[in-house]
Amino acid sequence: PVQILSYLSGVVKVEETDLKLRMGFLYPILTHNISMFINATREQDSGQYMCSVNVVDDNISLERNVGIINLTVLVPPATPTCQLHGSAIVGANVTLSCSSKKGKPSPMYQWQREPPTLQVFFPPAQDRARGTLKLTNLSLEMSGVYVCRAENQAGSENCSIVLEV
Repeated sequence: PVQILSYLSGVVKVEETDLKLRMGFLYPILTHNISMFINATREQDSGQYMCSVNVVDDNISLERNVGIINLTVLVPPATPTCQLHGSAIVGANVTLSCSSKKGKPSPMYQWQREPPTLQVFFPPAQDRARGTLKLTNLSLEMSGVYVCRAENQAGSENCSIVLEV
């Protein structure tokens, strides 16, 4: 463990870490609430944080004076990239793929065909985890705009591709 913040003999000390300018005690120590804050959170701030309270001349066992919390910083998906794999000719098969370079947890993907012929896709044609949509036995009527939505608990982003059969 790396100490990042302390209060000793009336002095608050913030250690030299990448958190230094973004964290501190939420309330004055005299309130006896030693909650801390982290501003402008980053994915690398994720981890286990431990609070240890040691009172001079206190006989309480050390285990009772420690609190632990796990912090997971969620990251919204980056704008995904949509691609067409295969030849868009009548009777052929193609795969549309969608992938986002960022996102925590990993985004799930949802394909849909835009109006005027709105269509939502389900497995096995669509793989929500991989971001693929398999279109088989293409016909002229399957031409249109296909939109992929990359989504997790932190947000969502879209990309689209025009399929011309």
